[in-house]
Amino acid sequence: MATKHEQILAYIGSLPVGSKISVRAVAREQHVSEGTAYRAIKEAETTGLVSTIERVGTIRIEQKPLNNIDSLTFRGLLSLTDAKVLGGSAGLPKHLDKFVIGAMTPDEMLRYITKNSVVIVGNREDAQMLALQNGAAVLITGGFATTDRVIRLGNEMELPVMQTAHDTFTVATMINRALSDQAIKQDILTIAAIYTPLSDDVQTGAPDQTVADFTKLRAGRNDFALPIVTPTGRLVGMVGKKQVAGKKPSTLLERVMSKDAITVRPYLGVTAVGHMMQGNGLSVLPVVDDDWHLLGIVTRGAVYSALAELGSSSQGTTIADSVAAAVTPAPSESPQSAAYTLVTTPMMMNKLGTLSFGVTNEIVNYAVTHFLNAEGRRNVLIEQLSLHAFRPIQLEATIHVTVKTLELNSHTAVFEVALSADGMLAALALTTCQLLERTTR
Repeated sequence: MATKHEQILAYIGSLPVGSKISVRAVAREQHVSEGTAYRAIKEAETTGLVSTIERVGTIRIEQKPLNNIDSLTFRGLLSLTDAKVLGGSAGLPKHLDKFVIGAMTPDEMLRYITKNSVVIVGNREDAQMLALQNGAAVLITGGFATTDRVIRLGNEMELPVMQTAHDTFTVATMINRALSDQAIKQDILTIAAIYTPLSDDVQTGAPDQTVADFTKLRAGRNDFALPIVTPTGRLVGMVGKKQVAGKKPSTLLERVMSKDAITVRPYLGVTAVGHMMQGNGLSVLPVVDDDWHLLGIVTRGAVYSALAELGSSSQGTTIADSVAAAVTPAPSESPQSAAYTLVTTPMMMNKLGTLSFGVTNEIVNYAVTHFLNAEGRRNVLIEQLSLHAFRPIQLEATIHVTVKTLELNSHTAVFEVALSADGMLAALALTTCQLLERTTR
């Protein structure tokens, strides 16, 4: 039997696309508290079932794809740059990989033009024709028109010829941001990439099997948990060693299985699932689709292996990446502490010209995570962060960050982090971290 939380998610998933959703309405319909309804709606937003739109509200939307990546197409480029199509509209669904600025001679441009690219250019017919002849779309900036010959070739090649009123620099900035966001999404590892599907010898049980059958399937494995499924493949429970302890061999699995087992969907992030597994002491989780059909299992070992392989070479530039690039380790007073310095940059400022509160939190997050990584703790999640800011930090100020260990054990770490600028304490934070694993140094 599904938990109330999962029942609410299933209810939200059953609503027609475009339906408006409110906490109060869901709570009333599902006979739960508004707090329970709110938590389910927030998860539905994370997993792509709903979206919150300003001045409209929360709306049921089409489910996000499993890998959570939306590739930029030429149709998307139209909307992004406020452009209109002059020709080649049949090519709008094609994906865009890169852009080329047509500010060179045709011979120089040729080596940069590839298929699935777009050439951003003004009123230069030679550059427009060159792009189309070599498989690239054309985006004409400055509101300039083009010739019938270019439009005809765009139609023949099924390559969009588009026109925007924006200048070349603005358009290039817009596209670069969109491609960077796409690359950042690509870096987010989901369960879909690491779980073991049913076709790969994942064992399952039936409700009418017995404890003796479970023992035989378990074959001495301490971490074994058996998904219990119906003949149609729908997950109805999980059986582990705790459920069968002290039970007679003839006892049916239906009587001992955990009917409210925690499940995961393929589109959930690996880090969040690792947090869930450690928090609940689980070594195996069933992976199901939105209709509760078992797709496979994900093990704690697979999650931690995936986390260990995640490098710092992000393809996109996030705020976290920018902060990490600015921070430099400094000598510390003891092995239980760490020190760092950084100089504030314009991107770290708020509209008042002082260090952004969010960036301050990210500095604390980076300092604590870096210290734990150096101690061999590779997978760290900040569970709580209490930040007190005492005075504003200005642009181009040198910040000294000190990390002091208050508690450190196999699963939890607590730190005090102080930020000083101009020789005065500017902020103080207390952080609690969950450690998903420990590796050797």
